[in-house]
Amino acid sequence: MSPFPVSHLCFIKINLTLNLKKMKKSILMLAASSALLFTYCQSSAEKVEEKHEDVVEEQKDVQKAQEDYLEEIEKYKTENNDRFTENEKRIGEFRARADQEKKETRAEYNKRVDDLETRNNNMRTRMNDYKADNKDNWQSFKEEFNHDMDELGKAFSELGNNNVKDKTKEDHK
Repeated sequence: MSPFPVSHLCFIKINLTLNLKKMKKSILMLAASSALLFTYCQSSAEKVEEKHEDVVEEQKDVQKAQEDYLEEIEKYKTENNDRFTENEKRIGEFRARADQEKKETRAEYNKRVDDLETRNNNMRTRMNDYKADNKDNWQSFKEEFNHDMDELGKAFSELGNNNVKDKTKEDHK
C-alpha cells in the first residue's frame, strides 16, 4: 500500500492539475507576448526600410530635377549663342552698308552699329558668366535676360528699318 492516505493523493493530483493549467497559461502568455513583440519589431523594421526607400527615391528626384535644371540652362545658352552669332552677321551687314550712307549720317550710323556690337557682346558675356546656383535665381535671370534680348532685337530692327527707309527715299529722288 501507499505510504500516503488517499485524500492526500487526491490533493497532490488536484494541485498538479492546477499547476499544469497555470503553466499552460504562462506558456501561452509568453508565446503571445513573444509573437506580439516579434510582430512589432518586424513592422518597425519594415517601416524603417520603407522610409529608407522613400529617402532614396527623393534623392533620385532631386538629382533628376538638378540635371533637368542644368540641361535647361545649357539649352538656353546654346539658343542665345545662335542669336548672338546671327546678330554678329547683321552687324557685318550693317558695316558693309555704312559706305552707302551719306557723309552727314555715316558717323551716326557707325556709332549706332558700334553700340549694337557692344550691347551684343555684353549680353554674350552676361550669358556666359551666369553661374547656376538655384532655380529661382535662374528664372529671374532668364526673365530679365529675355527682356534685354528683346530690346536688343528691336534696336537691330530699328537700325535695319532706318537703313531701308533711307534707301527708299534715295530711290524716289
